[in-house]
Amino acid sequence: MKFIILLAVALAAVAVAAPPEPVKIIRSAFEQQPEGSYQFGFETEDGVVRDETGELKEVLDEEKKPHAVVVVRGSYAYTDNDGKRETINYFADETGYHAEGDSIPKPVSRR
Repeated sequence: MKFIILLAVALAAVAVAAPPEPVKIIRSAFEQQPEGSYQFGFETEDGVVRDETGELKEVLDEEKKPHAVVVVRGSYAYTDNDGKRETINYFADETGYHAEGDSIPKPVSRR
């Protein structure tokens, strides 16, 4: 009898410790142009979505010499632990990375 109980407990422990099923990708796309611009996106079955584009832009550096940078624009969305849908929009260019969304803290303006 003890053996049956131990076997049942061992099997239950193995079932609980089994790794979760990976989330399936339901949409995936990537396209890159020879000059360096690109576009990609994906969506998973659990509602995670990401889309992004990158384009080359010529800017002047501190010495007024031109050079190319990639300007990135995109967004991603997911459902948080409380069940709320979060969407973050962002861009990155020669001025840095900039993100906006309900979960991103807003700067406090001082008067």
